[in-house]
Amino acid sequence: MRTARVGSLFVKKGKKLVGIVTDTDIVRRAVATNKSLGKLTVEKIMTTPICTIEGSQPVDDAQDMMGDLGVRHLAVTQAGEIVGVVSVRDLLLFYKRYAQSMIPLVQGYSEPKITQD
Repeated sequence: MRTARVGSLFVKKGKKLVGIVTDTDIVRRAVATNKSLGKLTVEKIMTTPICTIEGSQPVDDAQDMMGDLGVRHLAVTQAGEIVGVVSVRDLLLFYKRYAQSMIPLVQGYSEPKITQD
């Protein structure tokens, strides 16, 4: 994960996706419990089931799901197949870009004109 600079990996058993391992899983279930990483299996620390969101759903739905489920990654599906992953970091970057794109629009509004009678 460090080499690929990713925060999560899906876990496959045969041809079936059975879970997800995240950087948080490693910290909470291995490092924080003083367990030897060399002796732990992915199966022991992965999160299952995989939380998913359909790719056509609004970004706000992903944010709500992450908050409600207490997860930082969602598998993105299309027609029932996992096609990607969205993370809290992805959402933060999206909202940052959105806010930055709104600045010129807001600056374009004129100040209210106050007249005294």
